[in-house]
Amino acid sequence: MFTIGGTGILLHKYLGPTSQGIQLATTAAQGSVGPVITLPDTSAINIGDTVTAQGVPLNSTVIAKDATTITISNNTTSALGMGVMIGISVSAARPSYTNQSEQNIQDLLWMENRDRKYEPDIYKMRGIYQRADQDFDLSQFGLFLATGTMFMTFHLRDMVDMIGRKLMAGDVLELQHLTDYDALNQDVPAALKRYYVVSDGSWPAEGFSPTWWPHLWRVKLNPLVDGQEYKDIINSIIPGTASTTGDILSTLNINLKINDAVIAEATSNVPLSGFDTSSFYIKPLNVKGTIADQPNKTTDNVLDTASNVQDTADEGPITPDTVIKGYLTGSATAPDGFPLGVGIAFPSTPILGDYFLRTDYLPNRVFRFDGARWVAINDVQRTSLTPGATNQTLLGTFLNDTNTFVNNDGKTVKERQSLSTALTPKADN
Repeated sequence: MFTIGGTGILLHKYLGPTSQGIQLATTAAQGSVGPVITLPDTSAINIGDTVTAQGVPLNSTVIAKDATTITISNNTTSALGMGVMIGISVSAARPSYTNQSEQNIQDLLWMENRDRKYEPDIYKMRGIYQRADQDFDLSQFGLFLATGTMFMTFHLRDMVDMIGRKLMAGDVLELQHLTDYDALNQDVPAALKRYYVVSDGSWPAEGFSPTWWPHLWRVKLNPLVDGQEYKDIINSIIPGTASTTGDILSTLNINLKINDAVIAEATSNVPLSGFDTSSFYIKPLNVKGTIADQPNKTTDNVLDTASNVQDTADEGPITPDTVIKGYLTGSATAPDGFPLGVGIAFPSTPILGDYFLRTDYLPNRVFRFDGARWVAINDVQRTSLTPGATNQTLLGTFLNDTNTFVNNDGKTVKERQSLSTALTPKADN
């Protein structure tokens, strides 16, 4: 039934998470059980790292080391021989396994296998499923299109004899009969393949014989997406081309272009954080605190000549000695649009009312020359909202934090790290 009526399926067999941490083989055997393990080189091992191996108790950590040996927090359960693989990881939540197995879990805290390894050899199987049209789901508010989830049935014994186990979550199936040879983009170097990921498996009701023995295995399939889990498959090079499977199937580049365009438009509409007060005019005040009149004098004015020491032609307009105060209103501009000098040192020959931005201050600070000294009138609070060196908001510096700190045990740790790294499980004892 499956050989004649089934469709051809190519299986990418899931082997388990990829190796993480480091693995080293012991260079000397233990004379008896104990905490000291001999390795070829311990330079990459830090105090506090988790040790995983056959014969090493769970939650064992490195408490001391020298050039070729490490001392762990527990005695080994049996004397380790020479050539035994030892796994070293920085976190107990992400152990460094010394074996490749589908039963391994990459991240014990989040229960995830984000980096998956698949067998390079492809298995050809036969499966049966019921084709259905993708109709709109009108049972809820709005229109919803089916996600493409399908159920496919395989013969249990043929499957186990071929791949050594039942299909499990994480296996990837390529449905050959759904390959699209007529893509809209005629520049693609290969046909568009259709990959599905196994998310669940069980014995179907129709697969039991009169003696109650199961003969069929049904799996639930969802379309494969360009995710971190399947990089081992979608990063494979297509024969005869310089492209990968992900280059052909993924919409990542298009999504990135859309995202960049949205960011560019948002940056154009809202270039800086806070409030823009540049449209407000600030009337300058004189020493008496009343509104000052701006001088309108030229060297051609016979009543007020350039040689007049009380009001010379070098005298600039009266400039405000304050800015509009408020939450996130400080910007790197001078009031009323007056010129603003920029640098890390004040000019040597300033004129009364000049403005200058000191970039060596953090935040940058705007000063005004009052004739005798430079007076600070404004701190630059408005900043770019997009990630980058110009984004100096607390949120931006938190998300783009590249600093490190030294822990009490002497280990250098990045300030920005995932919760699975920061919240590592500790042994109760």
